Amino acid sequence: MSEGILTLNGLTVGYDGAPVQRGVDLSLARGEIVALIGPNGGGKSTILKTAARRLGPLGGAVLLDGADIAGLSAHALAKAMAVVLTERADPELTTCFDFVAAGRYPHTGRFGMLSDRDRRAVRDAMEAVGCAALAERDAARISDGQRQRLVIARALCQEPRVMLLDEPTSFLDIRHKLALVTLLRTLARARGIAMLVSMHEIDLAQRLADRVLCVSGDAPGPAGRPEDVFTRANIQALYGLPEGAYDPVTGGVELPRVTGAPRALVLSSGGSGVSVYRALQREGVPFAAAILRPGELDHHLAMLLAVETVEERPYVPLGRDAVERALALVKACDRVIDAGVCTDGVNEGMKEVLDAAKGMGKLQGART
Repeated sequence: MSEGILTLNGLTVGYDGAPVQRGVDLSLARGEIVALIGPNGGGKSTILKTAARRLGPLGGAVLLDGADIAGLSAHALAKAMAVVLTERADPELTTCFDFVAAGRYPHTGRFGMLSDRDRRAVRDAMEAVGCAALAERDAARISDGQRQRLVIARALCQEPRVMLLDEPTSFLDIRHKLALVTLLRTLARARGIAMLVSMHEIDLAQRLADRVLCVSGDAPGPAGRPEDVFTRANIQALYGLPEGAYDPVTGGVELPRVTGAPRALVLSSGGSGVSVYRALQREGVPFAAAILRPGELDHHLAMLLAVETVEERPYVPLGRDAVERALALVKACDRVIDAGVCTDGVNEGMKEVLDAAKGMGKLQGART
């Protein structure tokens, strides 16, 4: 394994001599973000706490620039590594500036007095995370999103080469999650900081990380680039999800399809059926979808949610077989929903399907 800024070398971690994860091998380069993903209790936080020297390893070693962190002084370690754990920051009787300035302690000497350079570093860190305007505010009277930015700014004040972050987006709403993930990506690239991050939001991890390590059982699982790790088989096995629950295209999960004979037929194209599919699923209505082409968003989601999908090849006129299958579904279903299907060009055959549904009094939607 090539040596990076931070290297986990055959690391075994756990509590009271009982291993949680064995044989973790991982190396982080400058500016690289590696995400740890996996179910609760799998060992993500334990790996981070061991890498941060909050826990001693049960085997192997954590290396910082090639040196075992066990031999580093607390002062030297704090200059090189910043740690952001899951505990909610709850500052009292301090300004936001002073809260962030606590990150300068590795640089201030024994009495903790801030020099002009230290104050510049605090201001620069607050500016970098977009909270410079909060400097004189009471740190106990700001939002969770603002507070998490202060925590990141405090870590940046250490001028670290490595940051360890344990579920940094846990307490944030979706807007602030996105803002924080964007911030971490920017800081890693701009400052060359290697980041090891544990995350529950696998969709965000898929977008943030350069590499991903799956953590479950007693040994690491698949590892590599997000596009290689975030497959349906890997994620379903990692979290014990039912078949078809994880969608690698969106990075999210889907509720199980409603089973049974289709009671509704949805006619759509170009993504127009997506909201209708989800509405029928919420209502508990098994449905079929027609006539869709691989590569369309409608087709992708229908393969996950519809009990039957009529397909045709991309870019060719609708074939007679596909049209006949759709007509059979028109007869079998209680209703036919026109979600905005295209009937021009290669989709001209859909006119026959719509006319049949209208003639049977089953057509609903924009064309009724």
